[in-house]
Amino acid sequence: MAEKLKKRAGLGRWLALAIAGCVLLPIVSIAWMGFGSDGARWAHLLATVFPRYLSNSLSLMLGVGAVSLLLGTSLAYLITHLEFPGRKWVQYGLFLPLAMPSFVAAYAWVDVLEYAGPLQTTLRDLAGWSSVRDYWFPNIRSLPGAIFVLSLTLYPYVYLLARAAFRELPASGQDVARSLGLGHMRQFLRVSLPQARPAIAAGTAIVMMETLNDFGTVDYFAVQTLTTGIFSIWLESYDPGGAAQLAVLAALIVAGLLGVEQIGRRR
Repeated sequence: MAEKLKKRAGLGRWLALAIAGCVLLPIVSIAWMGFGSDGARWAHLLATVFPRYLSNSLSLMLGVGAVSLLLGTSLAYLITHLEFPGRKWVQYGLFLPLAMPSFVAAYAWVDVLEYAGPLQTTLRDLAGWSSVRDYWFPNIRSLPGAIFVLSLTLYPYVYLLARAAFRELPASGQDVARSLGLGHMRQFLRVSLPQARPAIAAGTAIVMMETLNDFGTVDYFAVQTLTTGIFSIWLESYDPGGAAQLAVLAALIVAGLLGVEQIGRRR
């Protein structure tokens, strides 16, 4: 019996190594291309498009991460601590944005909010405005617009993990906080939130990684990020080495997010 268990463990170990090798092979090949390419390409990227790609990517990640953090955490806390009509359906309905690709949501929001869309058309009809010079309306196809759309699409990652964490918290902590005179907000900030922080941090890290990897939404909104830069440099400029160098940087950013999340869990 012990020998059979050892054989199965050895088989499982080799299977895990094979799967890990399949996952790491594309990453290793991209890194090989990036580090093996001419250093003059990297200098050219640094002097031209790289600062714009990096600043837009970081701004997008931080914006989407912050909005998703606030939205997902607050919704999860309200769903797990309040009773209201339709709560059973709402708690599952909040998962639905995950079923819609972000670029499809981007097309829908642009159709609704653009100049010829129903919202601005209704405002012009009601107020008597004749052209865009008569009023101001935010441009949806912009960096803030991309943050808005991606946040509404990706917040369920935070909501899902935060909801599970809040549901698993012992009721004794809430009872003690209530007996000490803490209100709902102070209970949330001093009792529930610190205990659920690892799950919330993990969900936010997933959201930021998904944001960095997104191509369809940022391309449609004309926001130049590392992802669109990789596509443009490889397929339009015919420079796979330069694209690989950007891809390596994106992988390093993802690794940094994972490291920060792990540090947060240990603390």
